[in-house]
Amino acid sequence: MKVNERGEHFVQSLERGLLVIRAFSEEEPELTLSDVARRTGLTRAAARRFLLTLCDLGYVRSDGKRFALTPRVLELGYAFLSSLSLPEIAEPHLERLAAEVRESSSVSVLDGDEIVYVGRVPTSRIMRVSINVGTRFPAYATSMGRVLLASLPPADLDAYLERADLRALTARTITDAAALRAELDRIRTQGWALVDQELEEGLRSVAVPVRGREGGVVAAVNVSAHASRATPEAVRKTLLPPLLATAARIESDLKDVGTPQARAYH
Repeated sequence: MKVNERGEHFVQSLERGLLVIRAFSEEEPELTLSDVARRTGLTRAAARRFLLTLCDLGYVRSDGKRFALTPRVLELGYAFLSSLSLPEIAEPHLERLAAEVRESSSVSVLDGDEIVYVGRVPTSRIMRVSINVGTRFPAYATSMGRVLLASLPPADLDAYLERADLRALTARTITDAAALRAELDRIRTQGWALVDQELEEGLRSVAVPVRGREGGVVAAVNVSAHASRATPEAVRKTLLPPLLATAARIESDLKDVGTPQARAYH
């Protein structure tokens, strides 16, 4: 998209600087200048200027050949997270839930077409990738994502289904837009979502919505377990009831303090 299509206010250099930061990932925490240029679509000269500027500001370090983010980058996200009531309110409830069911519990919000974890209490490593605050997954293949998608206004959901790239992450992943819509309709009616090994083989998770002060869905909370420990029926019978109770307690606390920040997610 061209700058003038975004408005006169748009600062392209800021966009490019953020692209450079986002070029780094858990899989490739260190990149060469060529790597950054390729990932961002910038010229080598432009990528070099941005990287050196970020080095001067303390957000990037370099050994002369390879570049990596520094812990200072965390300040960018911390300013956002520290202003939220949701993570700090949810955390003790997630801890209580995880201790009760002896499975990992999380809370996430919808950001574009992905979910972002804003709170998590792990009990064991059940996925190939580690999950932390800030971890993102495609909404369509996750229990929390489906709960959040099901809460979207009809026009927003239509737009999502038109643009979503529904890739098969496992042999079980729903990749048909009509089938996903039908599943979201069912989730909206029943009030919870169960995803059985669609994000990763061996992973089952169940999620429910968290509603804010005005009744809108502002987040989702889930419990995830390895398929060897929990059949779909066991998930419904033993994990869903305490999960619903946890969501209700989080909602109660959110209403007590007000949820201006949480409402901004929806």
